[in-house]
Amino acid sequence: MATRASSPTRRAKGETLHDGFLRHANFRWLKIATLLCFLAIASYLMVDITPRHNGGSWYGYTMGTIGVLLILWLTLLGLRKRAMTRGRWSLKAWTSAHVYLGLSLIVIGTLHTGFQLGWNVHTLAYALMMLVILSGLFGITVYATLPTALSNNRAEMTQVQMLEAVRAIDRQLHDAAQPLPQGQAALVRQSLGDDPFGGGLIARLTGRYPRCATAAAQAALRHWTGDHADTGKEPLEKVDALLERKQAMLARLRRHLKLKALLEIWLTVHVPATFALLAALTAHIVSVFFYW
Repeated sequence: MATRASSPTRRAKGETLHDGFLRHANFRWLKIATLLCFLAIASYLMVDITPRHNGGSWYGYTMGTIGVLLILWLTLLGLRKRAMTRGRWSLKAWTSAHVYLGLSLIVIGTLHTGFQLGWNVHTLAYALMMLVILSGLFGITVYATLPTALSNNRAEMTQVQMLEAVRAIDRQLHDAAQPLPQGQAALVRQSLGDDPFGGGLIARLTGRYPRCATAAAQAALRHWTGDHADTGKEPLEKVDALLERKQAMLARLRRHLKLKALLEIWLTVHVPATFALLAALTAHIVSVFFYW
């Protein structure tokens, strides 16, 4: 009974999927990857290649073969995600190995080159490998921090509920704007047509919406109330309060969209870069053996 109760307790204290696969089996794959890197560096320093280490030496071929096999195995994670199993090769274990063995490629791939880089397909393959690894590191960082930020920002609301809250405020704005003069009512109508998803990817990532009709309407109406302190101000104050509520809800929704975009955008680099790496790697291998 005590064993069953301990697992939820640990999870409640902040154990996340990120912590799970990185810490899997007491950092087993970190230790394996570290040992692999140590052996690669030690052999590089101990082996004497004349005149110097390079990708065309027997040592370079050995490191290259290990690197290629690792890359091919790492690309299988996408297929592995479709099969949920437990045990030594659970998805968590596979992901942990994917992360740490992927990082070990920085050492193995660099030693394979013998630090000889140039403007050729071989260096292109190396550069794409580094891009895939760095984008993967960004992905780990994103998944370590953003889910909590997403949860805190939503305040137990779903995206659909946030949208419905905006629409509810719009309905109140429509009714509150009826007593306003035509020019002021037109500003409110522009706010009603505001698209929370408008602005494109750049707006989502930066969180800046310079063409926000709600912000423009609120600024214009506040300028009006400041310069015209006469009768008829009460409807404007009610509209202003509703616009402020809508601004706050839009800000929350747009923060939600920004965090979601950050969670997803790294894959638009990581996955295509992986396929480009496989293509460049094929060209690299074919050219090596063609001119061998």
